[in-house]
Amino acid sequence: MRRLQVGGAVLLAALGCRQDMHDQPKFKPLAQNDFYADQRAARPAVAGTIARGQLRDDSPLYTGKADGKFVELLPVPLTAALLDRGRERFTIYCTPCHGQTGRGDGMVVRRGYRRPVSFHTDRLRGERVGYYYDVMTNGFGAMPDYATQISVKDRWAIAAYVRALQLSQFVNAAELDPEARKQIGAAADSAAAAPAEHK
Repeated sequence: MRRLQVGGAVLLAALGCRQDMHDQPKFKPLAQNDFYADQRAARPAVAGTIARGQLRDDSPLYTGKADGKFVELLPVPLTAALLDRGRERFTIYCTPCHGQTGRGDGMVVRRGYRRPVSFHTDRLRGERVGYYYDVMTNGFGAMPDYATQISVKDRWAIAAYVRALQLSQFVNAAELDPEARKQIGAAADSAAAAPAEHK
């Protein structure tokens, strides 16, 4: 724009057409727009549209269920690395309430928070592994969901680790090989012989 003074009046003359990007014609989200019958500038997504990285076509993996029932087997390979990851994630996210061994004696429980049920009850030992994934995903009772904090694969790792915790506490000694039974016996004898201040 150029400013010209003619007598007492000031005239502005346009010397050229300039249109900045912020002045360009566009639809602003959630603004009214008369072009469409519903008056909305923001258009609904086309039916069947899935955001990149959000395709959830493996129902057991993403829901913990198959045919409406909790899955019995992990939908991911059970490896030592998976259990290590599960132990690490369990320690971060679960031990404050559930404690290191899953008995519901975590630090926040000792400070007055509601005590969760032990993973070692008959009912929870009998649950399918998909149940644990579902509870982490959707929450249960006083426990909030952890779907935002814990990824899908990490939720399965934790579920596998919970199952390992359960097995570790209720192994049938008769199913162990003689060497393992001998080690358990030696550990029990050592604990019994320890001084009182260490018990």
